Amino acid sequence: MREPGAARHFRYATRILPGLSVDGVGVFAGERWRRDGSRTSALRFRGTHQLSPIGAGSGYWRYQPTESGVRFLTGYDYRPAWGRAGRAADLVVRPLMGWATAWSFDRLRLWLERGVTPRRALHHAVIEVVVRASLPVLVGVAAPAPVRVPVTTILVVAAALIPPLPDTPAARRCQRKPAAPNISRPPSLLTTLKRA
Repeated sequence: MREPGAARHFRYATRILPGLSVDGVGVFAGERWRRDGSRTSALRFRGTHQLSPIGAGSGYWRYQPTESGVRFLTGYDYRPAWGRAGRAADLVVRPLMGWATAWSFDRLRLWLERGVTPRRALHHAVIEVVVRASLPVLVGVAAPAPVRVPVTTILVVAAALIPPLPDTPAARRCQRKPAAPNISRPPSLLTTLKRA
């Protein structure tokens, strides 16, 4: 196995609202080649903006070759910022972070596997959300009064349960819980990184 690459420092910024970004700093390193053919990247980070709901944290990406392609595993954890208020806010922030992470990785998968660029995938997602949200309302308004509520209810449930189109990114396509502890353990590379 080759030695992991030297750790490098980075800065990041995430737009949370139009005109408002939160930023932070971090350190990352990677192992490009291992005997089993896998590759790993690991990072430690911490938010530096006072509005960032995330304090210090760490994460990793692991690419494992399989007979049918490449298995992509990722994991991260962080400490909420803002003390007690941050721990309460984390009840909403953490699930949203999990959803956004899974959605963005499916968006990346569409680019790699199907050639759907991230911009095009975003357009597909926006159009599909608008159609799924507006169709039950439009049909419900047009339906006769006696069946309006049941028809609208059925359409709302159908809009939520019908799988997204193949070129639309979806968090539900990503397995959000580890399949087995032995393949989802954080890499040893993560322990060698100094705190951000």
